[in-house]
Amino acid sequence: MPSFRLRCCAALLAMAGACGQGAHAQATRLDDSSSPRPQINSDFRNAQMLDPNTISLPFGHVEYRLATAAYVGKQARIYYVIPLAVAGLRSPMGMQVQWRSSGLFQGGMGRPGDRVLVWSGVVRAPWITESFDLQLRIDRRELQIGQGGNLRFESYFEIETQP
Repeated sequence: MPSFRLRCCAALLAMAGACGQGAHAQATRLDDSSSPRPQINSDFRNAQMLDPNTISLPFGHVEYRLATAAYVGKQARIYYVIPLAVAGLRSPMGMQVQWRSSGLFQGGMGRPGDRVLVWSGVVRAPWITESFDLQLRIDRRELQIGQGGNLRFESYFEIETQP
C-alpha cells in the first residue's frame, strides 16, 4: 500500500511540475529594442515631497515599440514587468511605479518585481506602439544614490499566447 501512495504522489508532483513549466514557458519577453527610450532615468529636479518621507517623481511620456509580428492572429496577454533590482534603491518596497496609458494598454501601478497585465486580446499588427506617462513614488529612506547619482531601471513587456 505505501508504494502505491508513493507512486501516486510522485505522479501528481511530476504532473504539477510539468504544468507549471508549460505555463511559465509560454511567457516571452517582447523585443522593444526599437523603442526611443527603453531605459528610465530619474531627474530629481522635478521631484515633489508628498510627505516627509515620500517623493513623487514624474518621468513624463515614455514610448514603447513592441515587435509582435510572431504573434499576429493569436489571442495573447501582455504584461508590464518592473525589474526587481533597481539601481539606487535598497528595497523593492521603497518604490511604486504608476503609469497612465495613451492608447491600447491599461494604466496601473506596481513595485519592483511585479508583472502587471496591461493588455489582452488578439494581436492584429506586427508592431504595437504604446506610450506611458510614468510617475514614481519613492520612500526616500530607501534611496542609496550618491550626489549626482540616478535611480535607474529598465521595465519590459512579456507576452503570453492563449490556446
